[in-house]
Amino acid sequence: MKRTFVQITVSILLLAAAEIAMSAVKVGQPAPDFSGTGSDGKSYHLADYRGKFVVLEWHNNGCPYTRKHYNSGNMQNLQKQWTARGVAWFTVISSAPGKQGYVNANDENTYMSKMGAAPTAALLDPTGTIGHLYDAKTTPQMIVINPQGVVVYDGAIDNRPTSDLKDIQGATNYVGLALEQSLAGKNVDVAATRPYGCSVKYPGTWF
Repeated sequence: MKRTFVQITVSILLLAAAEIAMSAVKVGQPAPDFSGTGSDGKSYHLADYRGKFVVLEWHNNGCPYTRKHYNSGNMQNLQKQWTARGVAWFTVISSAPGKQGYVNANDENTYMSKMGAAPTAALLDPTGTIGHLYDAKTTPQMIVINPQGVVVYDGAIDNRPTSDLKDIQGATNYVGLALEQSLAGKNVDVAATRPYGCSVKYPGTWF
């Protein structure tokens, strides 16, 4: 029986999704290496940060869940707190051109200056390459990598999955908890959670 174009296309998409799911990083596994270009024009290579803790923060400045953490100053405070302790913090923007949340380098630099953001770098990922490596689903989604290059946390920034600024106070911040416990040589109590926020606007998505 002949297959229609739509059936073939759906099959290809399902196979691609399965490959991504199989290759996506999991807690306790080595973090996939990547190179990315920052909004500062510099190239950043994850392997260069072996020996340091690394935080990956998926970002979309138009997402209300992202705005919750930036308009309150929560994300900037975390960036400053942990980079001061030697942690490399990368904001990752995987929105594709033409999709909500896409920015060019100048726009991102202007935004970071306005918001007082202080990551090590903001990585522009318009092809979604880095996002798919880590199976990033939402903005924000947070990943913590230890100095040995192993993922020790993947999921939500905290336990309050809302866009309400008032919910930041009293929330359990999973990122800070993972870093504190890892730095103390302890196992991370909560190593994986369901991320909340807006869907990452990858190339080819229609939402």
